[in-house]
Amino acid sequence: MTPLRRVALAALAASLSTAACTSAISNAGGRSWVAGDHHIHSRWSVGWNTDVIPPTPIMGGDAIYPIATNALMARKYGLSWMVATDHGGPNHSKVNLEMAYPELVAARKTVPEVIQFYGMEFDTPGADHSSIIVPHTHDEAAKLHEIESGFAAREAWPPDSLRNTEPKMLEALSHMRDMERPPVVIAHHPSRSATGIGVYGLDAPAELRAWNNTAPKVAVGMEGSPGHQAMVFRAGGDTIAPGSRGGYGRQPTMGGYDQMTARLGGFWDSMLGEGRRWWVTANSDSHVNWREGGADFWPGEYSKTYVFAEKEHDDILDGVRSGRIFVTTGDLISELWVAAASGGAEAAIGGELAVESGADVTITVRIKDPVGPNSHGDDPTVRRVDVIVGEVNGHLDDPTVDTNPTTRVLARFSSAEWSRSGDYIVVTTTIPALAHNMYVRIRGTNTTELEPLDDGRDEDPWTDLWFYSNPIFLKVR
Repeated sequence: MTPLRRVALAALAASLSTAACTSAISNAGGRSWVAGDHHIHSRWSVGWNTDVIPPTPIMGGDAIYPIATNALMARKYGLSWMVATDHGGPNHSKVNLEMAYPELVAARKTVPEVIQFYGMEFDTPGADHSSIIVPHTHDEAAKLHEIESGFAAREAWPPDSLRNTEPKMLEALSHMRDMERPPVVIAHHPSRSATGIGVYGLDAPAELRAWNNTAPKVAVGMEGSPGHQAMVFRAGGDTIAPGSRGGYGRQPTMGGYDQMTARLGGFWDSMLGEGRRWWVTANSDSHVNWREGGADFWPGEYSKTYVFAEKEHDDILDGVRSGRIFVTTGDLISELWVAAASGGAEAAIGGELAVESGADVTITVRIKDPVGPNSHGDDPTVRRVDVIVGEVNGHLDDPTVDTNPTTRVLARFSSAEWSRSGDYIVVTTTIPALAHNMYVRIRGTNTTELEPLDDGRDEDPWTDLWFYSNPIFLKVR
């Protein structure tokens, strides 16, 4: 598409922007974009006294803050929801049930403005960690205790190596899938143990596919942008120290995102190319704030997961499960509306649009570039927006595949090629004569990088900001 054609389409979109991007969600009711964080540690992510048998928990041994403190800081930095996700060890299910859960109940009363879920950072059998987000029910504490005590890899004492195997994780997912109110599981920092591009560690493509095959409504995605992004800062806020964003000490993050998300045509696109509903999120992984000598931002201080939902437990969890999500770092944007339209029908982020074979599909994007400073005192500006597409060709015979060669940038837009509608950037483009099932997703940045580059060990994360939408699927009929 020529630049003049893009400009003309953008001008048209400006006049129709509100209708074009909101009619796809006209039945939204009270839904809006609500920001949250599903990976936050409290003082109940304990240390362990190994001088006694069995080891006993040491409060504040790994993370230091009460749950209410995390909720207060989440509110300060603009979050509407959060998940308390303390991780385990020998008989940690008892710590969660008897100590962490009562503190969560109290925190809900102290900070009612923030919807607070009960969950944990699961010591995932045969893999790295993952979030478990438990539905808000009268028996939520008992349900998490059931999962953690039965399946967490480090729960048993003496240690039981059979609990730390990939088949045990599939058993856990089958159990969660069959619960009356299933939780959601999201893989944490999936490539943190990778030693190179495509050289995976604790989490591998075949493993994540097996999760999704076993429980597609439970194992729904992965952290796109991991926590520990303040590794270069220490107390005082102005000292650069050796470290890597996210703790990715071997193969670094790329623009603050895990390689499984950031690589165009990489693992995430291979999952979408199978038609899998596999979503990406962002979080703080907060243990100790960088101002107090830690490696972490407060919840919401740097990264946000926006879910299109009513501000209540059930709809937020449904939004996560259904992929009504976009993620951003550094408050680069605060709203992202994407509509795919054809033949009078439309779909939004996380949805599916049925399209007549050979028909055009119009993609309209509205982005709110918030006015005013972020928590670092910067006012970052979106410099480019990318519309990315790939073909959907069904499940692969080889579960180790981590590429999708059909993925491409359909169109790139800079300020010269988009229009403004009030506080919104508006872009539009067309997928002509759709002949194959496809997906479309959106990406943007404040940098000049055409693709996110490897992050240097001393890189300031505030200068390298990106946002990603989850996809819309286009199904030819």
